[in-house]
Amino acid sequence: METSIVGVGVGITDRFRTVVEEKIARIQTLASRAQRLDVKVTHRVYRNGHVPDETVELTLVSKGPVVRAEATDGDKFVALDLAIDKMSEQLRRAKEKKVDGRHHPRGAHFEKGSGALEGIDVQPASVDVLHAVATGSVPVQNEEEETYSPVVIRTKSFDAEWMTVEEAVDRMELVGHDFFLFVDVRTDHPSVVYRRKGWDYGVIALSTQAPPSEALAS
Repeated sequence: METSIVGVGVGITDRFRTVVEEKIARIQTLASRAQRLDVKVTHRVYRNGHVPDETVELTLVSKGPVVRAEATDGDKFVALDLAIDKMSEQLRRAKEKKVDGRHHPRGAHFEKGSGALEGIDVQPASVDVLHAVATGSVPVQNEEEETYSPVVIRTKSFDAEWMTVEEAVDRMELVGHDFFLFVDVRTDHPSVVYRRKGWDYGVIALSTQAPPSEALAS
């Protein structure tokens, strides 16, 4: 497996490269089809005297979906260990789901007549959740104020992908996120699957129909 290591604001030493090569053996064991692992180390220094940190981002490229994981710590070697642990867990969970799927070859499917989604623990979002998302009134939990809490907005843009709900859940597990945005092949609606508890998931879909006022204006 080819390995690429780059540093942003920090130099990459020979010792760090050696440690990376030693640590990725776990990933190679879980992802035999992997072709390349990109390792990005970012050093951040804060203006208010907050302790600098190191973020290690891992991107695994193979014949299947891309797998990503990242972790932050004051020591880049610790951040590397945490990121590898995350990616290993994501690959392990994906592997377990594939093995379990052999005993349920049909996978997720819609029952004729009722239209209910069977074969996967995905539940529609509740009315309260849909209303909160639509109105922007998502409740915010009260937490103790931290000494340093900058507002950081990271923007990423991806090409739209059409897939089933089950495929979206699998992709979400591989990238290690709590949600995944996709276009449902069954409805052509932009949708989001999200993790609830354990192996339980939810799905939110957006209607692409124009509001009545806009439809009349056109």
